[in-house]
Amino acid sequence: MITTPSVRVVRRLDFGIMGNGSRMDTTEPPPTPLAWAPAARHRVLIIGSGFGGLFAAKALRRAEVDVTVLAGTPHHLFQPLLYQVATGILSQGEIAPATREILKRQRNARVLLGSAVAIDTRARQVTARAPGRTAAYSIGYDSLIVATGASQSYFGHPEYAVNAPGLKSIDDALDLRGRIFGAFELAELEDDPEARARRLTFTVVGAGPTGVEMAGQIAELSHRALTGEFRRIDPRSARILLIDGGDKVLPSFGSPLSERALTKLRSLGIEVRLDTMVTGLDAGSVTLKHADGSTEQVESMVKVWAAGVAASPFAAELAAATEAPTDRAGRIKVLPDCTVPGHPEIFVVGDVMALDDLPGVAQVAIQSGQYAARRIVARLQGNGDGPAFRYHDKGSLATVARFSAVASVGPIRATGLPAWFLWLFVHLFYLVGFERRVTTLFHWAVTFAGKTRAERAVTARQVFGKSPDRPAVTAAGRYTPRDDGA
Repeated sequence: MITTPSVRVVRRLDFGIMGNGSRMDTTEPPPTPLAWAPAARHRVLIIGSGFGGLFAAKALRRAEVDVTVLAGTPHHLFQPLLYQVATGILSQGEIAPATREILKRQRNARVLLGSAVAIDTRARQVTARAPGRTAAYSIGYDSLIVATGASQSYFGHPEYAVNAPGLKSIDDALDLRGRIFGAFELAELEDDPEARARRLTFTVVGAGPTGVEMAGQIAELSHRALTGEFRRIDPRSARILLIDGGDKVLPSFGSPLSERALTKLRSLGIEVRLDTMVTGLDAGSVTLKHADGSTEQVESMVKVWAAGVAASPFAAELAAATEAPTDRAGRIKVLPDCTVPGHPEIFVVGDVMALDDLPGVAQVAIQSGQYAARRIVARLQGNGDGPAFRYHDKGSLATVARFSAVASVGPIRATGLPAWFLWLFVHLFYLVGFERRVTTLFHWAVTFAGKTRAERAVTARQVFGKSPDRPAVTAAGRYTPRDDGA
């Protein structure tokens, strides 16, 4: 068994943080342990079913341990392709297989639905809540792997989220799909040219991979996929803005690739505004501040927020319970072996881990999750000391438009069609399941070789489900696009 020194601070249920950020009621009864057979082997609890959590679980498939995967959603999300769900290329099922399905043949693993809301490091228990279940429940562990990922950061303006959704979940992607396609539908109904232009102005905030890919696909929609479908508007008249406070698009790719991506974006008609900050955002407009201090208000009904990330809420709970330091984004500053200082039984991996300025990308999550699993197995075999975690950079890829991408893989720097084919291969390789690879490849062929989008259906429940003021759905169940500026 892995031992741990005494704990200085213990967070109990009455200090737990709910998923919505509110404190748990101190009058609530203590969480009830789930009834399982007595554990005869080392218990590994993994919180999160993203890249870090899933690959950690799979790395333990032959270990003499009992693995529990706890996650707030029942699926594993292939987040790099969310923008394709939002723009109608792929269905959510193709990038979000059920975690149970993935792990069903791994006999030492079980999957639980619930969000971790509190931790007792002395008792080695995590408290969780599941949607639709009133009572909290607790799960014991001997080793803990925290892979809860990151959420969208609005840099102190959480109110922006109402009118500018991020792109971190299936709900976000379906919300944006409704807003994007709904914008064209509503523009068709407008007689006022100014109102029509406002409907057809799309603003993407953040020029990293997600922002660039979203802006490129909205341009592809307006200039290619939707042409000829409307009678009163020309979709090609859509205005697309890409906003970033830095001086480059795709800054992590380096100057040559960044400049080529910028040239391609502008050739698509996208207005790229660099050295520009968002200082205001409401239902119908975005206020921008330029490097020279001047301000500009852009009338825009559809906004996408792809700038900045913050650690998941559970990171704050864990930091308070262990007195672990955090960085500005709330990520846990871990030791070189990915453990929390003073708690060798707790590993933190992926986007919620702060170590050596590693980027928040899938490969960091995959490799750190696998590393944590190997360290647990090594300790159980009596090898307490081991090498520090070393990240092997396998490169970065981002699409700009159809048949155009940028790739930075080792010494290789590629753009255009060769980089695009490399992007296709890598993303197909990491999709889970042969059947999903086949259907994804089919949808890509339909989209990129032709002009259509296979996944354009949206429902009122998808678009308005997260809003407390969701309008009533008609008896026929028809979808009415948002008319409140979203």
